[in-house]
Amino acid sequence: MLHLDSGQILWIYAGFLVCAVLFSFLINGLFLKFSRTLGVKNQDETMVRWSSTSKPAVGGISFYILFLFSIACYSILFEAVTYINDIVRFLGVMAACSLGFVVGLADDAYNTRPFLKFFAQFSSAIILIATGTSINISGITVIDYSLTVLWVVGLMNSINMLDNMDGITTSVSISVILAVIYMLIVKDEVMSVYFITMLGVLAALLGFLYYNWNPSKIYMGDTGSQFLGVFLAAIGILYLWNGHAEINFRIQTKQFVVALLVFIMPIIDTTTVTINRLLKGQSPFVGGKDHTTHHLSYLGLSDRQVALSFFGLSFLSVIFLVIIDQVIASNWDYWHFGIFMAYFLTLFGFLYGITRVNKHKEK
Repeated sequence: MLHLDSGQILWIYAGFLVCAVLFSFLINGLFLKFSRTLGVKNQDETMVRWSSTSKPAVGGISFYILFLFSIACYSILFEAVTYINDIVRFLGVMAACSLGFVVGLADDAYNTRPFLKFFAQFSSAIILIATGTSINISGITVIDYSLTVLWVVGLMNSINMLDNMDGITTSVSISVILAVIYMLIVKDEVMSVYFITMLGVLAALLGFLYYNWNPSKIYMGDTGSQFLGVFLAAIGILYLWNGHAEINFRIQTKQFVVALLVFIMPIIDTTTVTINRLLKGQSPFVGGKDHTTHHLSYLGLSDRQVALSFFGLSFLSVIFLVIIDQVIASNWDYWHFGIFMAYFLTLFGFLYGITRVNKHKEK
């Protein structure tokens, strides 16, 4: 184990982040150069994307590589027994993320059946619960476990569905990770294994974004979206949902708002698409060009402007998180809950409204 002061730790993390971003940039460049068919699907048969051009969907592989690389680096820098407070819980997060990666990779390569995909998502949630990662908001086991399953399965599908236009899922995921990194800094857990893994995944996303920004050269595929879905769901449970140990209804409304705000864009998009497709008698899981991202494009925004809008709104939630934590937390009351819920409902109403106005433009 290395004995490091705070300044040394900062420089080590900065060096790690820079090296990891460069590694992500290089490995995605290699994937782009040498891949020909892995993850390139027949758009007419298997899925509907905004772009009409098939491109390699291998970006997600770099996410998982850097996830494992981060864990390996942590084991070199720190003594795991000392800084991993609950090794079983962390192994559960690793196992769930690995399962998400494997089922996503299988889907990109073989177009697996929807039931198998759902079973893997459900299994990921069960793994997290069995190893101690579950939402603790009501104090009632059945309710908390059910909410955890809904959160994990819903977010894995939500991140997958949001990956429908260049740079959207990548930029939104970056903002989510920045929010959780902030929470770890505030809790003084920078020497936690979760901190370095989040830095690693953040670096993977930053390096990948160069190739995924419009006009994209590469997609993350289900390999990336399924891994990201369970990873973000797990860290969301640990540091957003369960950010306060006290089971108190007033306090828990704050935790609910925090989780809702940080994941606001995937939640709104998935809810909008699900409602509209059910109203049309369609399955919510069938591809289509009816997402909120697409409807912003129908309004006249370019693909880059749509991506910037989603990132901007997601990053605004990070700012709200800082305000809640630094200014409001100690005096949190129900009227604060009402204000942030009003913001959520206003944004949801606007984005849902444009899908109803422009529904004739769906293809």
